[in-house]
Amino acid sequence: MSQTIQSIRGMNDILPGESELWDVFEEVIRSWAASYGYKPIRLPIVEPTPLFTRAIGEVTDIVEKEMYSFTDSLNGEPLTLRPEGTAGCVRAVIQHNLAAQRPQRLYYMGQMFRHERPQKGRYRQFNQVGVETFGFPGPDIDAELILMGARLWDDLGLEDIRLEINSLGQPEERAKYRAGLVAYFEKYTDLLDEDAKRRLHTNPLRILDSKNPAMQEIILGAPRLMEHLGSESLAHFEGVQQVLKDLGQPYVINPRLVRGLDYYNLTVFEWVTDKLGAQGTVCAGGRYDGLVEQLGGKPIPACGFAMGIERLVTLVRESGAAPAPECVDVYVVHQGELAARMAPQVAEGLRSQGINVLFHCGGGNFKSQMKKADASGAAFAVIIGDDEAQAGEVTLKPLRGEGEGANEQQRIRVDQLGAEIMDSFFDGEEN
Repeated sequence: MSQTIQSIRGMNDILPGESELWDVFEEVIRSWAASYGYKPIRLPIVEPTPLFTRAIGEVTDIVEKEMYSFTDSLNGEPLTLRPEGTAGCVRAVIQHNLAAQRPQRLYYMGQMFRHERPQKGRYRQFNQVGVETFGFPGPDIDAELILMGARLWDDLGLEDIRLEINSLGQPEERAKYRAGLVAYFEKYTDLLDEDAKRRLHTNPLRILDSKNPAMQEIILGAPRLMEHLGSESLAHFEGVQQVLKDLGQPYVINPRLVRGLDYYNLTVFEWVTDKLGAQGTVCAGGRYDGLVEQLGGKPIPACGFAMGIERLVTLVRESGAAPAPECVDVYVVHQGELAARMAPQVAEGLRSQGINVLFHCGGGNFKSQMKKADASGAAFAVIIGDDEAQAGEVTLKPLRGEGEGANEQQRIRVDQLGAEIMDSFFDGEEN
């Protein structure tokens, strides 16, 4: 017997039942994004590797340890399965000259890939919603993106998700701060863990984000970036906060919030929860004004965020806010030679009228078919025997009624069947 093939660790199937919840979630996302005027963009899963090394930074964990990169055997081109969506979206905006036409509000959904340790809500193939804006320099768009998150949690019925914000200032301000940070941590070299030592001279701001308990006292004593910001950066940050205050949106300033990607400047933010263990971030983003120019385009302000669908679906399911799975409207039961010929016609006729139909396949007697009809969750069984087929009729049997006479079946002409079912649905909604 040949060995069965399993899915790759951290790359999971989404099975029926779960998949329906994903469908509902994605519909909520489309409606939510449209309510803010954001347009969908669909991006390739595979991009040139240099796109990510230039955008994300060569000394980041993603580029150093997590990317699925390979060489195209046909032309020798270095390619990578996208580990995040922003770089690809910026590439598309530059390539198609989108921002030259007008400021852009865009969103996307799709798979991302990172070779990291799988854990609850975090996998090697994961799905992400990304929202990106181009051409808006002021703090108003930063605030809009943050408030979009708040509205989405409400739309999804989620609670206990809190907002943390910070400002990274501009690159030149961060460069001065970086030098001071390196000088500070160099005094504690012997106490730094291996990750911190590795990052000390490449990406020292990420040390501030360390979760190692042994390093927390050292980190708390580190200089603060906010103290190195100029008046324009501070004014931008104050502008974001003012909008949040005016809308009554609670937040905390987290000076250790630095984000893991090199391209951020000014506003950064995260929505976090305590319901997903140590990896509690469900949405993260900020401003990245220099990235378009960094990737070869004309300088243009940009801002956005991303969120993992797996994490949000998990929260929706565990909160009890997940909708009940939709069932078909009608289950077609048939018995006999004439009935078997007529039944597909009846099913297709109902589908043409917008009614969802599950057609019985595989034979079986009347009793076994009716059991399957009941188990399907359908509102009605349409029963066809040879006598019904000869008369051009069917038997319509309600399966979900309550009270005396609610489940009484009736013979009805095929050409009246669709209208009768639709009338029953409308009557049910009115009641």
